[in-house]
Amino acid sequence: MRVAAYVIFVVLSCAWCVFSEARLEVPMTLVRNASEKGALCLDGSLPAYHLDRGFGAGAGNWLLQFEVSFIDATNPKAPHQQFRRPKELLMWFSDSEASGWCNDVESCLERAGTRRGSTRYMSKYEVFSGILSNNASLNPDFYNWNRVKLRYCDGASFAGDAKFDNGTTKLYFRGQKIWQAIISDLLPKGLRKATKALLSGCSAGGLASFLHCDNFTSFLPQNASVKCLSDAGFFLDEKDISLNHSMRAYYEDLISLQGVEKNLHENCTSSLYYPLQCFFPQYALEFIKTPFFILNSAYDVYQFHHILVPPSADLHGRWNRCKLDPIACNPNQLNILQGFRKYMFAALKQFYAYSRRGGMFINSCFAHCQSESQDTWFAFDSPRLNNKTIAEAVGDWYFSRRITKEIDCAYPCDNTCHNLIPPPPQ
Repeated sequence: MRVAAYVIFVVLSCAWCVFSEARLEVPMTLVRNASEKGALCLDGSLPAYHLDRGFGAGAGNWLLQFEVSFIDATNPKAPHQQFRRPKELLMWFSDSEASGWCNDVESCLERAGTRRGSTRYMSKYEVFSGILSNNASLNPDFYNWNRVKLRYCDGASFAGDAKFDNGTTKLYFRGQKIWQAIISDLLPKGLRKATKALLSGCSAGGLASFLHCDNFTSFLPQNASVKCLSDAGFFLDEKDISLNHSMRAYYEDLISLQGVEKNLHENCTSSLYYPLQCFFPQYALEFIKTPFFILNSAYDVYQFHHILVPPSADLHGRWNRCKLDPIACNPNQLNILQGFRKYMFAALKQFYAYSRRGGMFINSCFAHCQSESQDTWFAFDSPRLNNKTIAEAVGDWYFSRRITKEIDCAYPCDNTCHNLIPPPPQ
């Protein structure tokens, strides 16, 4: 009896080991010949990535992760982090930092002077955790692959190809060229001989996964197993609470400024009456031929705060308490949130029903990005659907162990959530 009790104690104690593992910090690699190809960050600096080499049976496999566009809430050194409740992480989430893109000269110029638009201001080492971890106990299916983080510095999900120059100010909108330059740098390092490959990304990087999925496949051997994943990148073309298409208008300006339209999926743009909508994943998805996995929250906190209830649609702040804590939402606000969830499912209906090679994990957590954070990717108390963690669901899908299309019940039924609830900007 004492032995059994001791074993149980050890198992439960080891569950906390995921938080005490040594941090894997991976150095930055600048793409030295990028300027020759016109592949430059907003401010003209060189693009970059971080590569941690694979080993053992995974040495011939590659995972490329587009960088998340907002403050890293997984970094334990981040000064803005604090826990309000065991399942709720508060993080500072201002409009400036939260914006995954820039859609006018003013915002792009501001971005160019930060780590979001220049490698000069980026950390030279990046912590690899979650889907990028090299620890088998924390990332059982991809730990020994070559894992790459592509740094995000263009403000258009790696899709623009233009330049602004008024004689005194220059801005380089070269996301498409950055994508191509990084791939060209990785091919001779082993990517061109990949046996298995996964292109993934979070937030604006998750959108980039949709935009570049089929193109990624074209660089790799025909017999390679190539798939794509988007984490929190299924941004919806939905009206806000004032019945305006505010996100659509935002993207229109972005596409025009950064020269994105020519880099959208050509089968999509040639099929839609309004081709600019192909920047939204819900319209481009049916044209993507490569197997795809969609990881998203039905109450994605970015979309809640910036698509459904942007500041411009809530001038009197009636949604402030609801944004801070869903428990404070009144019945009408909850109905609107449930309607947003239903719209997401309607946008995914065809994919869910007819995609034989696709996968899904749509939970009901108030979160945004769950694959790079260890506690949401694979830990003893990670979010689960049908008793399956996100890591297990993605692994089952990638390796075809079983069909993986998991959809959560409506809020507030899921008690496994790690809710990322951002307070209002100070």
